[in-house]
Amino acid sequence: MNAPHTGTEDSPAIEDQDAGSPACVMSFNANDASGASGIGADIATIAAMGAHALPVVTGLLIRDSAEVFESHEIDADAIIDQARSVLEDITVASWKVGFLGSAEGVSAVAEILSDYTDTPLVSYLPNLSWLEEDAQMAYLDAFRELILPASHVLVGNHKTLTDFLLPEWDAERTPSARELAVAAAEHGCPYVLVTGVQLPDQFIDNVLASPQGAVAGERFERFEASFVGAGDTLSAALAAILSSGTSLDVAVSEALSFLDQSLDAGFRPGMGGVIPDRFFWALPPGEQPVEGAEDDGGVGDDTTPPHARNVH
Repeated sequence: MNAPHTGTEDSPAIEDQDAGSPACVMSFNANDASGASGIGADIATIAAMGAHALPVVTGLLIRDSAEVFESHEIDADAIIDQARSVLEDITVASWKVGFLGSAEGVSAVAEILSDYTDTPLVSYLPNLSWLEEDAQMAYLDAFRELILPASHVLVGNHKTLTDFLLPEWDAERTPSARELAVAAAEHGCPYVLVTGVQLPDQFIDNVLASPQGAVAGERFERFEASFVGAGDTLSAALAAILSSGTSLDVAVSEALSFLDQSLDAGFRPGMGGVIPDRFFWALPPGEQPVEGAEDDGGVGDDTTPPHARNVH
């Protein structure tokens, strides 16, 4: 299978980096004080992958390790000012987009991205069922119109992407990753990375697809825990790997491997879900991850069966 062209191999951003210095990845995401998801998860993941994070806060999540209670918006001008002040000084090799806080936040980030169309963008769409319906619809409409066309790859859970890309899907079977990719391509996004595809055996599939079909992917064994922050971890890892000019199919395989090991070493800091350990590789030899990942008390799609790794 031929590797897809990522557009990063000859990126001016990569050529401008000082030899030996880490690539810089700008992440737009909300702050999650639990450290499970959001900008904190992106910083940890990007650092663990050997790149340098440039974090732009797009909102504030009020949550614990089990659920999101509410969010607070950040003024769109403040989002733009955070990013512009850094971009006037530092060259960005790739972008990561997470939760942007509001439709106005989406518009602000899209304005910035429009000036850097040659730099690869990884966009992650989390489950936003906790948002009020009007705010959720406004956010998704803005994301579809402004962020999706600028994205090189859209990352998300199978159920979340189905609801977003194929809201009128009424067939008895669930759509394939390729069908989701076809829908994304209609909005200008050439690839989707679909996580949590349910298989009939004790595995779930994670598939990178284009409108032509599956390109790469990995299967995860079902695991008796519900994870919080796995989607941010995967998408941030992918953005960090792409920042070095790695081809997309190789980058996806490496990011999925990193996620799998982060989940295996996951820990529960509170009474909710298990958080991926992005620095699993830093454990002293022979030291085992914290035990106790037996329940499924995390935040995920309601349709996700219990005892599965939830990438959300």
